[in-house]
Parts: sequence; C-alpha cells; structure tokens
Amino acid sequence: MRGGDARTEALFSYVSCEARVPEDHPLRAIRNIVNEALAALSPAFADLYAKSGRPSIPPEKLLRALLLQAFYSVRSERQLMEQLDYNLLFRWFVGLSLDAAVWDVTVFTKNRERLIEGDIAAQFMAAVLNQARVKALLSDEHFSVDGTLIEAWASMKSFRPKDGSSEPPAPGRNGERDFRGEKRSNETHASTTDPDARLYRKGPGQPAKLAYLGHVLMENRHALVVDTRLTLATGTAEREAALAMIGARPGTHRITLGADKAYDAAGFVTDLRQCNATPHVAQNTTHRRSAIDARTTRHPGYAVSGRVRKRIEEVFGWTKATAGFRKTRHRNLARVGWMFTLTATAYNLVRLPMLLGEAA
Repeated sequence: MRGGDARTEALFSYVSCEARVPEDHPLRAIRNIVNEALAALSPAFADLYAKSGRPSIPPEKLLRALLLQAFYSVRSERQLMEQLDYNLLFRWFVGLSLDAAVWDVTVFTKNRERLIEGDIAAQFMAAVLNQARVKALLSDEHFSVDGTLIEAWASMKSFRPKDGSSEPPAPGRNGERDFRGEKRSNETHASTTDPDARLYRKGPGQPAKLAYLGHVLMENRHALVVDTRLTLATGTAEREAALAMIGARPGTHRITLGADKAYDAAGFVTDLRQCNATPHVAQNTTHRRSAIDARTTRHPGYAVSGRVRKRIEEVFGWTKATAGFRKTRHRNLARVGWMFTLTATAYNLVRLPMLLGEAA
C-alpha cells in the first residue's frame, strides 16, 4: 500500500537532540574530549567576565560552535547561525535544546572577541593535549616544524601607498585600478583593508599575494599539532617562529626538530643547538654549502625525521581544504592567529578518537 504524502507535524515533541544522534556518531567521541578540556578552562573563562550584568553567550557553547564551523566547512558565521537554527546535530554538539533561540550573528561575533582578548584558543589547545589519555600519545623528544601561506582578507586594489599619493580605484562595486609601471613594496605600501597583511611571494615563479604566514610545531609520534604561531609574512618569519615554539617547550632535555630546506641557515642551526635541539633540517646544497654536516646526517634518526616531517603537510591540507583557511575570513594579526590556533586544535580533535581507539 502506498503511503500518503501528508505532513506529520505534532503539537508537542518529546524527542531530544540526544536521541536523534546515533551512538556511534564520530562527534560523540570528539564532544567528550572537548567537554573535558572546557571544564579545565572554567577558571580562565570566569576571569574574562564580570560577576554581574546581562549573561553572555556561554563561552563553552561559542567554542563548540566554532569547532563545528571547521569540521563541516561552514564558510561564514552567519551561515553557522543558520545551521544552528535547524540542524539537530549542530544543536546537540553545541548544547542547545530544540526550543532554544539561536544567537544573532553580530552578538556571536562580539562575544568571540572576548575570547580572542583572553587568548583562549592557545589555552584550549593545551587543555586538549594535557588530558592524560591524549598526553600518552605525544612524543616529547621528536618534533617537526613548517610554515604555510595564508591569504589575507584583502584585495590587491587595497594595497596603496602609505603617503596616500595614488589615485583611488574607479567608482563602482569592483572599480578598476591600474598598477602598470607602479613599484610596490611593503616599505612604501600597505593594505587599507588589513594593514597587517604583507605582500609576499612563497617562491620563485609564484604570484605575490597579501598574506600571513602560519607556523605549526608537530610531534612526530602521531603527527599531532602541539603549538602554532601566526606572523607577518617576511623572509625570516619561519625560522623565528620555529625558535619561539621550541623555546616554549617544557623541559630541558635534548630534542630533535625536522624541517625542510628553507630552515637550512647557519644562524638558525646554531640557535637550535643552543636550545638543546638537534637540527634534523633538510640540506640545501643548491649553489651553496649546507649548514647541516655529517655530524647530524650520519645518524639513522635524521633519515627518520626527514620522512615523518612530511606529515605536517596533512595539517595544512586539512586546515585549508576542509576548514576553509586557505584564505582567512578575518582581519588583523591577533584575530587571524587566534582562529589559526583553534583550527589546528580542530584538526587534532578530528584525529584523536581514532588514535585513542587504537591505543585502547
């Protein structure tokens, strides 16, 4: 018998979001890890808010919503609020009931700024990694580092002389701008849309773009991200960020650091050794002499680091392809850096349930 195409709305509903989510859904394991980390951050959240006044969006719910944006490639916070309105899975993960009202997008953005000021993203990453079952997966001796180009939310038309001497673009929604014969550099020009963005070329033959540089420190046992930095796009930023991340590692024991040829510089190698870190850096012998000699390359661990360090590209691939961070949707160094750290934490969370299952 054919069923009728009739609407089956009921006056009351007694089914919760919890009942709608399958027991084996991947987000269940991720949510348990996230909730444990958020509970550890409760004192830090309390310090960010006044003791009285109108209640804000709970920071725990706000962070869960931002994680969903990375997990499901939601391209804007406005679309994220739309999804929260009708997506039961999103409501369950964030902690909203079926009847709870969804926040206005401008209120959501304003509340996020408070978490940026408190540097909550870095603390959240640390809280995830410091969980006992997660900490057992991490290596505290062998690491890899690399950087990637992140396009700024600014057009080349906004890159104008700092002294205001150039003609503005033609009127209209996408007015023309003639750059022919104009010499542009970061010393004389700046973006009017995002002044922190820098004109940068990743390599020979590549186009120059307004961009930032994102840096990741990865432990080599399970290729999890343990630290991040976001810097202005300069020629020395990768090496400077690597030294900063190595210097922030706890303990004084000797470690190894794998890196590609861009890090093969005598000054950087010397600074690493002073930090009690063995530089497992790929040798750059193109028209020059490498700073890495047989003292390092003769050890079997050097070849192992060279193979494992390539997995750091998986981090960049996920953050750009899935989390949509190839071109940031935010402006200024602090805001983009905060989102970069949170996105790297989301990458860890996607991988941790399977790794913890294998360890069990």
